[in-house]
Amino acid sequence: MHAYPVVPKTTPTFYFIGVTTRQSSIVKLFPRWMELLGRPEVVLECIDHKIHDAPEAYRATVAQIKYDPLSLGALVTTHKMDIYAAAQDMFDYLDPYARLTQELSSISKRDGRLEGHAKDPITVGLSLQAIIGSGYFGRTGAHVLCFGAGGSAIALLLHLISREDKADRPERMILVDLLPPRLDHVRRLVEQLNTDIVVECVLNDDPRRNDALMASLPPGSLVVNATGLGKDLPGSPITDQAVFPCNGVVWEFNYRGELDFLRQALRQQQTRHLRVEDGWLYFLHGWSQVIAQVLHIDLSDELFAKLESAAAALR
Repeated sequence: MHAYPVVPKTTPTFYFIGVTTRQSSIVKLFPRWMELLGRPEVVLECIDHKIHDAPEAYRATVAQIKYDPLSLGALVTTHKMDIYAAAQDMFDYLDPYARLTQELSSISKRDGRLEGHAKDPITVGLSLQAIIGSGYFGRTGAHVLCFGAGGSAIALLLHLISREDKADRPERMILVDLLPPRLDHVRRLVEQLNTDIVVECVLNDDPRRNDALMASLPPGSLVVNATGLGKDLPGSPITDQAVFPCNGVVWEFNYRGELDFLRQALRQQQTRHLRVEDGWLYFLHGWSQVIAQVLHIDLSDELFAKLESAAAALR
């Protein structure tokens, strides 16, 4: 038997596991989406953990979902790698991406089995495709610079590696992080996968060095903030003196918070001819994919369009 207190729910409950979950747009959006999906009885419950919380705290959260019949599943943000490390043995099934990346963004149940999925390589791919379209790297010779080497950054790397057409893969991707284990994890992943992308891992916590890395990029390059800075923690990975690549694409993975990195990019949007995107579409794809997994719904393009339209009305 498990040693964790489980609160029996009286209504079907979907959990949102994060850091500042109650500030998310999903809190307002979830009931509307449940109506659209024909599941108005399902309620959202937020669970906030400290960043890099104690393993037992994560295990208690997973136990609530595993052992309570009306706890349907969860979307995990921020803690994807920590929950996998703390509770992987509690799952009856882990999908190939979850095992490869050692992270979980989706917790669901099927026929009494607890299942874990890493949905981010799919959701980040759907979002990037909407931003740059097909053949972008072949057309432009752009590189990718990603600040942060956690779950979302690895998802982006896996998506790019998986692209069959060479024109959809950059020649080079640089990942920057201040935590050595994260970069070690990326290196191990790349060793397991056959890719022609040159992947560089940079250990750094100095924004001025990040400025220099950005200055070295060819025109058209994609620059991503996957650090959580500007949402979970204050600040930006670059200084206000940083210069974005001309004709570049700037993607802030967050859509809420101070978003300093996004503001820095918007200040240069005209002069550097930038395409600047926040994380709104990534947020919608991320949530819709996990909800579909947890509620066992077939998420068609038409259904996603309806969900996106409902979300736009609430933004």
